[in-house]
Order: sequence, then C-alpha cells, then structure tokens
Amino acid sequence: MFIIIALKINGWIMLFNSYEFIFLFLPVTFFVYFFLNKKRLTEAAKGFLVLSSLFFYSWWNIAYLPLIVGSMIFNYSFGLELNKDNPRINKKIILAFGIAANLALLGYFKYSDFLISNVNFAFGTQIPHLNLLLPLAISFFTFQQIAYLVDCAALKGAKRYDFLNYCLFVTFFPQLIAGPIVHHEEMMPQFAKTKNKIINYKNIVLGLFIFSIGLFKKIVIADTFAVWATEGFDMAASLNLIEAWVISLSYTFQLYFDFSGYCDMAIGAALLFNIKLPINFNSPYKALNIQDFWRRWHITLSRFLRDYVYIPLGGNRSGKVRTYVNLAATFVIGGIWHGAGWTFIFWGFLHGAALIVQRIWSELGFRLNKFVAWFITFNFVNIAWVFFRAKEWDDALKVLKGMFGLGGGLALNSRLERKVGFLREYGVKFGEWNPNIQIDSTNTLLYYLIAGFAVSLLFKNSAQKLQGFKLGWLNLTLAVLCFTLGVLNLHKMSQFLYFNF
Repeated sequence: MFIIIALKINGWIMLFNSYEFIFLFLPVTFFVYFFLNKKRLTEAAKGFLVLSSLFFYSWWNIAYLPLIVGSMIFNYSFGLELNKDNPRINKKIILAFGIAANLALLGYFKYSDFLISNVNFAFGTQIPHLNLLLPLAISFFTFQQIAYLVDCAALKGAKRYDFLNYCLFVTFFPQLIAGPIVHHEEMMPQFAKTKNKIINYKNIVLGLFIFSIGLFKKIVIADTFAVWATEGFDMAASLNLIEAWVISLSYTFQLYFDFSGYCDMAIGAALLFNIKLPINFNSPYKALNIQDFWRRWHITLSRFLRDYVYIPLGGNRSGKVRTYVNLAATFVIGGIWHGAGWTFIFWGFLHGAALIVQRIWSELGFRLNKFVAWFITFNFVNIAWVFFRAKEWDDALKVLKGMFGLGGGLALNSRLERKVGFLREYGVKFGEWNPNIQIDSTNTLLYYLIAGFAVSLLFKNSAQKLQGFKLGWLNLTLAVLCFTLGVLNLHKMSQFLYFNF
C-alpha cells in the first residue's frame, strides 16, 4: 500500500507543514503504533514505525528508497564487524573503508556536478553534468551513520541493538529530513524503554503545543520573509541601500524561523511517540560572539563537527597555529556539508576565520560591551548569510554592494519625495522601488522585521517554554491560535530549505 500511494504522488515532499502530514500521516501512525504496543506487539510496532518513516521518505521520490535502505544495511553490517572483539580484525581499515564509502555516496549525488563544473573551468573541458537529483536528507543520515561507525570502532557502539532498532534510529521520521543529527546513545535507549510504549498524555499536550508554535513560525513568518528574500536575491537587478538591508535581514529571519520552526515541529512530533529529540536551536541571534552563536545554532551539527572532525584533526592539542588551522578546516568542511558551491565554502571559511579572530581576541584579554558584542556578532552572521543564500557570486555581490551603498546608494521611494524632498541636498535619491520590497505603503515588511527582532531577542525560545510549561488558558490560546493560523495558510507556496542538505 505504501509503495502504491508513493508512486501516485511521486515528486511531492510530505513536509511537516502539509495537510497530508498533519491530518493523515501523523494521526494514523500515532494510533496504529500505540495500538500495536497496547497489544504487546512491540516488535511489530517498531517495524510499523520504520515502514511508516520509509513511507514518509518515499513520498517525495520512491526511486531513492533503495538508497537509504542500502545505506542502513551497509553501515549496520560494518558496525557489527567493528563491534567484534577479534584481534585479527583491523578496525582502522574497516572504519576507513566504511567512512570512505559513505562519503563517496554523498559525494556522488551531492558534489559531482560541482566537481565537473570546476574541472571544466580549470581545464577548458566540456564534461557534461550528471544533473542528479539530490536524495532527500542524504547529508543527515550519512553523517549520523558515520558517527555510529566511529563509535563502534571506539567500543562505544551498539552491540545490544538489532537491525530493526538501528533502522528506527536512522529513519525515525521527525528527525529524518531536517535534523537534528541524532546520536545512537541518546536515541536507541528511548525506543527500548517500556514506559515509552504507552500513550503519555502529558507528552501529547507538550508535543501539540510545540508543534503548533513551530507550524506558525514556518508558515506565517518564515514563508512570508521568503517572498521578500527571493525577490531581492533572485529577481532584482540591483538594490539600493535600504532595499539591500531589508533583503539580507529578510533572509536572516527566514532562515531563523524556518529552522526554528522545523526544529519545533520535529520535537513536537517526536514527543507524541514519547521520544525526546536533542535541542538543536537555542536563540542563536542572542549570541554575543561567534563561538556562542555556534553553541546555539544547529547544535547537533556543531557537536558532530567538534567530535568527529575538529578533535580527530588535533583540536587544540598541538599549539595555537595548528588550532587555528583545525578551526578553519572544520568550518570549511561545515560549509561544504551545507551545499555544493563556492559560496557555501566561503561562508564556512568566514565563520572559521571569525572563530580564529574571536579566540585571539579572548586570549589577549579584550572585552566588549554586551550590546557592541551582540551588534558585531549579529551583523557578521547577517552578512555571512548573504553568501549562504546566494545562488551565484554575482547575487551575493549585488546584495553586498547595496548594503554598503555601492549599488544605488541611499534611495527612498518616490512617494516620499513630497514629504522629505529636502534630503536631496544630502545625497539622498528618490525613485521607484521594487514593488515587492516596499516598506512605505502598508509597512508590512517593516512590521515583520520588527517582530523578527523582538521574537528572536526578547522572548523565551521554544525549549525554554517546554521546560516551564503549564497547561493554562494562555498557553492553550497560544497553541490554538498558532495552529489555526498555520493551517489556514497551508495552501500557500512553501519553500523547503533543506534540499541542499
């Protein structure tokens, strides 16, 4: 049945913010899973959850179902070998081959055309592009399984876990397509707990509450900012000073509320099944330095890069220069992980360089006023996001030129000329703005920007709300309002930012 339905709707992603997921897939999966557990068919319940998760994945493109299944079989088999206490087994060779195979698979689908483009540019060749469609979530489940293999080789593996549990660890649908990058030690024991196989009404309330907030963030806030960001990055030929800053901030908040919203929805959906996903997002725009930012943004990726890239490279154990090199290399790898393009690599390099500067600054004993520290950190992150978002270098330069007054200078809409025309004497220009990024007619964009700053800087984040959650009229009203507004806007075009990953 799964395969038939998936074939019929091949090409559509079952997003958390879709009618199919909210009103069909999620409730059916929930009730069947706990019904099977209630009948003490625990293995059947796990199997159903795995099949449901694979169905969730296949909804987009069933052609890639064998890919994720084959990846799980391969890595589980290698994990078994690495867990064996056999001196005749060279674990280093097995581990190296396992990691290489995972990276080769990722590289083939994600970086082939990028490599071909660079070879053609460097050598004047005309090698045709493969034009491969990137398998959904391949970076997430690849990194997740590489970590598993490394831990197996270090005797931190999972001897007690069978293949079914392993499949559930990899495919569990709340974390499959948008992270977090979960660790086997924090997930597998949860699936084994008896109490987690019984419906927990407190977790249902918490899950629906946080899911509703996430849905609102994604649909109402992030997708609204997406319209303005897209207009500026992809459609506008040039941008004046105000337009460029509006566009850059629009993407900065689009990414914030999209990622935050998806994290909330993932946490909420998992809680329905009594599973607690690791916190992946902790008010990153409140950060006072770039190190603090990466302790708050995509926390599980930062953890992976630290434990499986930075520390194996030597970390900070081999002197200052080597530490700086390791930091730069780690974040360049992080940039490559996010997408196949020089703009992603440069974005990673910028963050690596910023971390080096921040480390040197701290070692010299310098301190900044908190507001100044926040202002510098936020604007660095905002400027760096320009390279992250831009499809090409020219798109990034267009926005940056505008932000620094090199595009159209300081220009105001022509409608304002009658009111503040005297500003011409000070070099201010008046002309027609891009109609999709106006801020002087309805002021919708301006209100959204103010709200973006307020929500991201002044209020408790979702994780904090969960910690002190009490079911009362205020929280109930908030959840119902967020869910209702989210559902009412599900019909709108929604961008899925995680194809790069």
